[in-house]
Amino acid sequence: MGVVIVYRRTAAGISEDQLSGPFFTGWPNPPDPATHLQVLLGSDHVALAVLEADQRVIGFATAISDGVLAAYIPLLEVVPEYRGRGIGSDLIRELLDDIGDLYMIDAMVDPDLQPFYRHLGLRPSTGVALRNYDRQSGQRGVV
Repeated sequence: MGVVIVYRRTAAGISEDQLSGPFFTGWPNPPDPATHLQVLLGSDHVALAVLEADQRVIGFATAISDGVLAAYIPLLEVVPEYRGRGIGSDLIRELLDDIGDLYMIDAMVDPDLQPFYRHLGLRPSTGVALRNYDRQSGQRGVV
């Protein structure tokens, strides 16, 4: 029997232990599981991919929204060993369904990731960003 993945639209009941990942691969200063959990619980919309067998979170996507006109998707992560199985696409579909029919739903991604989002209905756009890399871990003053 194959791996069974359950998709959830809430982080309620999730513990730090379930967020062992590895997530945030390639980040020089990633959030720890406690901060990761705070991100999930503080987001307006969450989609989680959870292994049914051990309840380990293997993927997540988050969005923040005003609930009227706009939403922003800042994070999509899938544990490396589970990438390429459509989990990221499923997470974004869950998130978009939960967000609903707003005027604008944005995600700022590098050009090499734009084809992934295009197949889900998002289109390239221009934007600007401010990054405080000394805050990347979510901890003040940690570099």
